[in-house]
Formats: sequence, structure tokens, C-alpha cells
Amino acid sequence: MSISVIVAEGLIFAALFTVIVFVSSSGERMYTPNNIHNYPPDIQEEYFKTHEKIDVSYKAKSVILAKSTGILIFIVILFGCAIWSGATSFWQGFWLSFGIMVWIGLYDTCFLDWVLFANMKRFRLEGTEHMDKEYHQKWFHLKGILFPGLIFALIPSVIVGLLVKCFR
Repeated sequence: MSISVIVAEGLIFAALFTVIVFVSSSGERMYTPNNIHNYPPDIQEEYFKTHEKIDVSYKAKSVILAKSTGILIFIVILFGCAIWSGATSFWQGFWLSFGIMVWIGLYDTCFLDWVLFANMKRFRLEGTEHMDKEYHQKWFHLKGILFPGLIFALIPSVIVGLLVKCFR
């Protein structure tokens, strides 16, 4: 497997992920349960004071659908990455996918959440624009990458490993 290809894949995946985040948080889609559940609880609480309360727990059908769709998209992208980088075994496909998922988790946390989400007004929910401190909660986002983020990363990684084993 080529390190330069893997680095390129990580950068391309980060760009794709950024586009997905911006598209999924544009217009009215921003205020759907599959986005609101990503906000810290105190921001959700303030938002639901002036808006209809919806279930944003991980048990909600809309959240499960959004996460499942994300897993499917990641599997397709990661399987392409595994093939492009030359993975030929389960473990190569698994570790490549898991490594890229960890990279995306770190990128999402340290750049998208800590920098863009915290500072760009487009990500502020209506009625929470004044909550600067709450939007800068680094620990909330860091906890998210540790759990459930690492568990979430295992799912597509195992599936990609199995796909590599079956098709290579």
C-alpha cells in the first residue's frame, strides 16, 4: 500500500466530508433532527424553548437513519480508498479504513467543530446566537470522537475489511 496514496485519500476524504457537512447544514436542513442532535445539550435546550421539541436522541428514527446513511456513504468511500491504495487483505482494508475514520474524527473535532462550528454564524441555531461560550465547548466534541466516535469508526472499517477480503 502506498503511503502517498493514503495521505491523498485522507485529504480528499476531509474535503468531501467538509462539503457534506456544509450541504447538510444549509437552509432548512440545518434544523432537522439529524443535525440538531450534534449540538451540545445546553444549545439544544435553548433552541427547543422556542421551537417544537423533537427527539434528538440516538434512539430516534431520524437520527438512526442519518447515522446509517453516513455509514453507508463512508463504506463506499473507504472501500474505494482501500482499492486505490492497494489493500489486499481484511486487515489492510480494516486498518486503512479505521485510520482514515480516526483522521476524519480528529479533523471534524479539531477543525470543523472547534474552529468553524464555534465561530461561523451559519451554524448557530435560531435563538441560540448569543451562546458563544456554549458553541466553544471543546470537551463536548472531544468526548464525541472518543465515544461513540471510535465505536462508529469500527463499523465501516470491519465492513470494508470484509469487502476487501471478498473482492481482492
